[in-house]
Amino acid sequence: MAEAKPKTSPKAIKFLFGGLAGMGATVFVQPLDLVKNRMQLSGQGTKAREYKTSFHALFSILKNEGVGGIYTGLSAGLLRQATYTTTRLGIYTILFEKMTGEDGRPPNFFLKALIGMTAGATGAFVGTPAEVALIRMTADGRLPPDQRRGYSNVFNALARITREEGVATLWRGCVPTMARAVVVNAAQLASYSQSKQALLDSGYFGDDILCHFCASMISGLVTTAASMPVDIVKTRIQNMRMIDGKPEYKNSLEVLVRVVVLTLCYRCVSPGGAGQGGCVNIVLPLCVSRRCWSGWLC
Repeated sequence: MAEAKPKTSPKAIKFLFGGLAGMGATVFVQPLDLVKNRMQLSGQGTKAREYKTSFHALFSILKNEGVGGIYTGLSAGLLRQATYTTTRLGIYTILFEKMTGEDGRPPNFFLKALIGMTAGATGAFVGTPAEVALIRMTADGRLPPDQRRGYSNVFNALARITREEGVATLWRGCVPTMARAVVVNAAQLASYSQSKQALLDSGYFGDDILCHFCASMISGLVTTAASMPVDIVKTRIQNMRMIDGKPEYKNSLEVLVRVVVLTLCYRCVSPGGAGQGGCVNIVLPLCVSRRCWSGWLC
């Protein structure tokens, strides 16, 4: 008698849970995301840098805007996860299944990396409008009252951007956003796999939840360092204004020259690294230790 195949949840339910997991993580990492965005915009133009360190930024925001201030843009962060994460997981799963051999053999490491980068770039394109709204909403508090955009929520932001600046503005910065997603997925996949193997080879770790957790923390820090230059470009472009009818930056290269090269962009590694390694990536070892359904890093 043939063994019955184990029952699995429908794909739609898996994607739903994946999106909900990302949204749940956003509730915890939103303050760190806000600090990261503020620091990336600190010193923009001819202004002096507003924040010396991540903690200085956090305490300044709490002092000037209150506890609610560190959750500014939460609705945009939730929509970003609902669109980006769900799309990424969906594309990844579909491609993963198509690339799986007839004998059930999963794709090799490099093919997994290519699938992950493709899924990340596609998800980033879909999630760019929410990303633009998030950047602008988290940046508003650093401006004088008369210069603030004053979006009440993500849907108000999307509607006003469309009405005031055109639909195309919703996808402003989509190229660096997609590039960041490619870098993140490639760096995360490689660094996690390598870190986990190094921990196992050390003899101090077994293949358990502690090993997965430590590997994901290391992976988060490596991924943040690798993606930070593109992340700063994305943030600056999506937040820029028109000055005398001309955009503040002409293209991504100008941002790199004016910001990244001249000011050493890694000023924000601590909030970004803590956010990716400490909260978002906690979902990763939990999934992997139970043979994650999507095959991600398994």
